[in-house]
Amino acid sequence: MKSKESGGDISLKMYIKRHSIEFSVFAFMMLLLLIFAINNPQVFLSFGIYRAIFTVFPIALLLSCAVVFVIASGEIDLSFPSTMGVGLWIFAAVSDATGIATLGLILAILSGILIGFLNGVLVTKVKLSALVVTLGMNFLLRGLIMIGTDGRGISLVFLNETFFSNLFTGRILGFPVQMIWGIAFAVLCHFLFKRHRFGAHVCYAGDNMTSARETGVKVDRVKTMAYIIVGIAAAFAGVLVGLINHTFWPTTGDGYLLIIMAAVFLGGTPTWGGVGTIIGAVMGAFILSFLESGIIAIGLTGFFTQFFFGLILVIALVSHKASGMKRKGG
Repeated sequence: MKSKESGGDISLKMYIKRHSIEFSVFAFMMLLLLIFAINNPQVFLSFGIYRAIFTVFPIALLLSCAVVFVIASGEIDLSFPSTMGVGLWIFAAVSDATGIATLGLILAILSGILIGFLNGVLVTKVKLSALVVTLGMNFLLRGLIMIGTDGRGISLVFLNETFFSNLFTGRILGFPVQMIWGIAFAVLCHFLFKRHRFGAHVCYAGDNMTSARETGVKVDRVKTMAYIIVGIAAAFAGVLVGLINHTFWPTTGDGYLLIIMAAVFLGGTPTWGGVGTIIGAVMGAFILSFLESGIIAIGLTGFFTQFFFGLILVIALVSHKASGMKRKGG
């Protein structure tokens, strides 16, 4: 009996140690919520603020979960903000011209796949720097949107209260439907990353490409697929933004870059590749989605938002570096 109990204790300790990053992020999230609740209980103990946050949180959820694959593969993607814009532009233009929103969604997703594929090919086959390629792609796509639209938006009001709109951004008992899509995508990403060989191959490729190739991992294909996942998530997120705001605007996606990268790094996915956590990214996305509302609710101005985003990002990177040095040292 005693041996069973000690065995259970050992298993619990091993589980906690194995998921120490996720537990740390969860503890930070709960501490932040506690601080906000103490400073303004009237706001943070009511459902209203959470319903408002859950309206836009799925956007960060989709993007952060997808970006984990690219970071864990040892690369980076800075083009997803403009991919959101392209996806929504195509969706809005096709839906407005044909009245068939489903066709617009399909073409938007295909655009995300194409952009992700191009990024993957340029990084893996042409051997260009992922940082430079995706940054350049971000500017190129945004410029393409501006040229193609002449800086004008497209109204999506005609989709309000339609079956299509309610399917993706409606409400069920006051709960935003887009949260269901965001959670479903996060669960799928967690399965792919932790329970499927694709996730293992992503980490192998990010940890040591030479060893991964020697063990039969098709590194170029794996990294390209990681970019395609980001492209799909970004295009779909762009469509959700358009349906939530009832409009396409050429700057759609701008402002998400810092938030999403900070969420991924805060969630426990380090910059050096080979390691990642979808659960951590979900919590990181929630923290940063919640942060702006929390800052304003406790009496600070919105000017503090960028400061805290940057501070959290720097702290996360420093902590990853420290933990990485410890692993290398022993």
